[in-house]
Amino acid sequence: MTQERAEATRNTWLATLENFRRDPARPASADIWSPSLECASRDEIGAIQSEKLRAVVPFLYENSPFYRARFERLGQTPADYSSIEDLEKWPVVDKSEMMADVTNSPPWGGYTTVTDEIWSQRGWMLFSSSGSTGAPRPFRYTHVDRVQWAWANARGMHAMGFRKGESAFIMSGYGPHVFAWGVQVALETLDLPCIPGGGMDARARANVILRFKPTILVCTPSYALHLARVMQSIGYDPAETSVHTILIGGEPAMGIDATRKRIEGLWNARLVEFYGCTEVSPHVGGYSCLAAPKSGETVSTHVMEDIQIWETVDPDTRASQKPGERGLTVCTSLNSESSPQLRFLVGDYATFTQERCACGRTHARAIGSFAGRSDDLINLRGIKMYPTQIEEAVRAVPGIGDEYEIVLMRDTAGLDTMTIVCEHADHANGTVAQKISDEVRLRCEIRVDVTVNPLDTLPKTEFKAKRVRDMRGR
Repeated sequence: MTQERAEATRNTWLATLENFRRDPARPASADIWSPSLECASRDEIGAIQSEKLRAVVPFLYENSPFYRARFERLGQTPADYSSIEDLEKWPVVDKSEMMADVTNSPPWGGYTTVTDEIWSQRGWMLFSSSGSTGAPRPFRYTHVDRVQWAWANARGMHAMGFRKGESAFIMSGYGPHVFAWGVQVALETLDLPCIPGGGMDARARANVILRFKPTILVCTPSYALHLARVMQSIGYDPAETSVHTILIGGEPAMGIDATRKRIEGLWNARLVEFYGCTEVSPHVGGYSCLAAPKSGETVSTHVMEDIQIWETVDPDTRASQKPGERGLTVCTSLNSESSPQLRFLVGDYATFTQERCACGRTHARAIGSFAGRSDDLINLRGIKMYPTQIEEAVRAVPGIGDEYEIVLMRDTAGLDTMTIVCEHADHANGTVAQKISDEVRLRCEIRVDVTVNPLDTLPKTEFKAKRVRDMRGR
């Protein structure tokens, strides 16, 4: 890699990004921010993606040691990638490769395209992956990323119906993760006021809602449940507050009908979501629109295909799948100076459709939203399941509390066991435990033990819920 080639490919890439940032300052229509992008034909979407791909591949090759080495191992060059149809030549990149890379090339790893010089010139903020499945991976995002990110997220919020007159209460810590910051910069682009709520406890946040009357809450699904119960405990009904929209991120909920309906019922509010991950640049990956499902219909979550290429792959072979086939999510980032990854395995299960949405957008949608990250797979005596399946079973029982826990243990005979710990007002009634056990068996085809505690005895969730406690091997 020479500095001249690296700089030339970076400049070409940045010019390509700017060329496709249409309607950068404000929405072009009342309902859709950029109709030329969001309502483009499938051929036009493919052409945009291919043009961006032709610019990003040389940029990665010349600026990322990680990608340069991968090209060389595969015996490939950037000339092998002229359109999105060529992407299947590129084996999926998973987190283990990145973790090995950052271990071998601390502290930043070679997957990043930001040098110390670039960071000193236009560095914006350091984010890192959550590290839930290994060592956190750092990403040094630039002000170029901030501008692109704010524009993309504002488009997503516009699709959700965020308009003048709204105000948002961001109830998330402003730490090294992307969710709260992504909302913050998008609200600034929309010229909407916000209340930062990091560092407050639940009672303080409840009082902010009662006093300052925000119309939008920003939090995780589990925290929305927790805060609603806190408001009830101090004598207020969350359904009678000013809140009419809850923007969630960080955990699956949109695709879990019972959880979504519980939150919406408690707050008398509409649930919308941002979906994404730190690695493929912290843009909104998936987002809700105003075409809410009618009774009995399945929710869907849009992806923004002019900035990212989303696909699913077979969980075992990692072969690319067609729309309509359920598989693991893979993303190629087309809109980041700092983290333009090629076919990164995000790893949530999804089923994409390319049918036009009732809102008018033509970009692909995840039917039933995103749920069940492959990293969270539970293998119990050879039977595999996801925490979201257990959550569906627990929520199916009337009167069940908001909190629950999945405890995995190994008995003295070496047999793996699962105990579901939950809450119910009628906790002494053995039929509650039996109903939960039956619901789990119906969905997962396995027998589990169930412990039912009185309401409000399990620890309350303050940020991302940790539902699984694996005690095997300890």
